[in-house]
Amino acid sequence: MNFASLLVCALAQAPAAAPAPAAQAPAQAGQHAPAMARPQAPLSADEARTVEKRAVAWMLAKQNPDGSWGSDKPVSLWEQNYSKASFYAWQMAGDALCCQALMVADETPERRAALENALEWVVSKPIPKRGSDWDIDSTWPALMGFNCMLQAACDPRFQSAEWQTKLKARALEWNEYLAKSQDPLGGWGYYEGPVISRRPTWSTSFATASVVPALVDAAKLGWPVDPKMTARAVAYLQHCRLPTGAIQYSLDPIADPSLGESINNVKGSLGRIQAANWALREAGDKSVTDERLRWGLEQFFQEHKFLDAAYLRPIPHEAYYRNAGYFYFFGHYHAARVISCLPEAEQEAWHAKLRAEIAKAQQEDGSLVDFIGSFYSWTYATSFAVMTLELGLHPERFARPSAALPKK
Repeated sequence: MNFASLLVCALAQAPAAAPAPAAQAPAQAGQHAPAMARPQAPLSADEARTVEKRAVAWMLAKQNPDGSWGSDKPVSLWEQNYSKASFYAWQMAGDALCCQALMVADETPERRAALENALEWVVSKPIPKRGSDWDIDSTWPALMGFNCMLQAACDPRFQSAEWQTKLKARALEWNEYLAKSQDPLGGWGYYEGPVISRRPTWSTSFATASVVPALVDAAKLGWPVDPKMTARAVAYLQHCRLPTGAIQYSLDPIADPSLGESINNVKGSLGRIQAANWALREAGDKSVTDERLRWGLEQFFQEHKFLDAAYLRPIPHEAYYRNAGYFYFFGHYHAARVISCLPEAEQEAWHAKLRAEIAKAQQEDGSLVDFIGSFYSWTYATSFAVMTLELGLHPERFARPSAALPKK
């Protein structure tokens, strides 16, 4: 097999990789990589606001007139192995994340208009569909979109009957998708497994963890989410936990006992540990104590160099412990979620360390990216970065329902 074939096979493993805008070619972004592993001083809240302001300005400058970001069409030969449907799926998933970021950023008239325009696009455009027998990237907008709908439904700015009706209707469409695409083990994935079937047969811990808290919260809003579906997802995550504290990439009934340089080593699981710990904590798993959360964060910062080494690598999983570039901002966002679960007195010190790891990756134009793919690579990374910073600046903006509400 030649190098080109190997590269195409490797790209097929990437959760959300697609072509880059011409203005941000890999060579330009890659020049930042050598500095990534240098020790970083904790970043103050004021410094974080400057980073976030530049990131949000980039988001507004890149928004399309119809409220979306990017495109639903391939613009590079690197991703011809994906189905055409994937590009639209990535676009909608990225747009949902942008909406979430704008919801927690400081409001200005311009930002408010951009948010409403974007949210209208997300709730009104057709639901993405499965692209082929193996390509199920339509799962990404279902996961990210359901989170977005839940957050918007709790936002004071979207409490009108009209908005609530649209948000719930779209959320229930994605809920239906999740119900039909949950794999037999209880998780959600974005590619098919060894058996090709209508119901996918492969899933990942991080994709599953990303939606569990929203499913828990949806029940508190009175939305008709099947509690058995949520319970299966929680059980899936619990079964992914290894005695080492690592979280398996995908659930294997018999885990690799060696775990030497496996992706299931703690060093290859740094972001998944955060996502799973937060999800299980929000789902009421009493074993996820403050001590377990602190241990996960300690590992995250102690072994951070392995995330740094994978940052902007062009081939997924080529770095140590099979880390991939797109683990970076996903992992940092969920680390911020974990921090917010700890006692308030200790949160600022953790957030200050986390902010520094975000700021060092900011591009000259204000955007953030960790894997060169489609425009979605910039929208998801920049959105996760904004939300990571805001969790340390204004955690109250992430308010979630704490008690069951009457059904409307």
